Amino acid sequence: MSDTAAAGPAGISALLGNRGFTGLLGYRLLALLSYQIVAVTVGWHVYEITRDAFALGLIGLAEVIPYFCFALFAGYAVDHLPRRKLGMAACIGLLTTTLALAGIASGLLPAGIGRFGTLAIYAAIAVNGVVRAFLAPVYMSLFARVLKREQFPRGAGISSVVMQTGLVLGPALGGILVAWGGKTTAYLVAAAFAAAAAIAVATLRVSEPPLPAERAPVFKSIGEGLRFVFNTQVVLGAQALDMFSVLFGGAVALLPAFINEILHLGPEALGLLRASPAAGAVLMGLYLARHPLQRHAGRVLLLAVAGFGLCIIGFALSRHLWLAALMLMLSGMCDGVSVVLRSTILQLATPDHMRGRVSSINGIFIGSSNELGAFESGVAARLLGLVPSIVFGGCMTLLVVAATSRLAPRLRRLDLRELH
Repeated sequence: MSDTAAAGPAGISALLGNRGFTGLLGYRLLALLSYQIVAVTVGWHVYEITRDAFALGLIGLAEVIPYFCFALFAGYAVDHLPRRKLGMAACIGLLTTTLALAGIASGLLPAGIGRFGTLAIYAAIAVNGVVRAFLAPVYMSLFARVLKREQFPRGAGISSVVMQTGLVLGPALGGILVAWGGKTTAYLVAAAFAAAAAIAVATLRVSEPPLPAERAPVFKSIGEGLRFVFNTQVVLGAQALDMFSVLFGGAVALLPAFINEILHLGPEALGLLRASPAAGAVLMGLYLARHPLQRHAGRVLLLAVAGFGLCIIGFALSRHLWLAALMLMLSGMCDGVSVVLRSTILQLATPDHMRGRVSSINGIFIGSSNELGAFESGVAARLLGLVPSIVFGGCMTLLVVAATSRLAPRLRRLDLRELH
């Protein structure tokens, strides 16, 4: 079997002709657009109030703590309850919190006074953390229901393109909306996307597995998922690699401060730089959708994450908008390889009956690393200074790659054909 799968049932046109798959992609894109517009707007909203990079880091902490608390239970729910209904409920929750933020921005709802002026904003973001715990497990579980197993690698490439398209359009649209329409307008547009996502998942054409006649005890079931992940080296290694590289190497949370203090620009630049990593990932996702990786997947994954760390160091040393955008775009191309390979590994290695739980554990490793990384970036910026903290993060990413290569030899030697 070659690295490039032959055209046929697993081809791109066949996948895009699958209405269940395209509907699921629509759900993912709409939810991402809503979430990303909120992320850009909240960052600018909080920095406008506080002028403090540390306060930007607290946004991530406000979301990740409730995410951690609910993620495993969300995975259990996805494995034992109707998945489409859970996805719809999560989108409605996202809609509700976004409308609350719009009310705060417009003055209809109080945001707090004095040094607690951002308290209500952080509270809304905390609720978003609970909601987000359900979005990815629902998507992963339904992904395996709308595609055949041999279609997973190519489907993961297409899925990555859609996800990264949302990460391109969402921040860019968020920056434009904040600059030209104001924060309230941006939040209301995000709310509209959340409502559309709820409709998309509610009308999705997919057959769900029969619900178990008896539900296993919650903690026993969660423990089963945890044992699977920690006993499967390629899954654990891929998740840990991404978690720690994003934890230390992510610089996105500091972009408002970097733009203001280093580049001396406004919110339009924020949208551009937030979108640049995703633009690179879209290009890489398009390539991998046509040429899915099979051989030497583990080595490619490690090299891609190392490249990500080097690009973050290059970004920290940039003093011009175009160079900063280029470094972030290249980092996105490296991250795009990581996302597709990690998603494919997870889909191929996970039994169908525990996809929700494994996805929620993956979310703790991967999704929460963005928010923890935001907090780490804020703390490092306070202790080391803005630019040195970003350089430090890139160097730590390189160390993470070296450690993973040594501690997870099965991942380093992985060939995806072994998982089919």
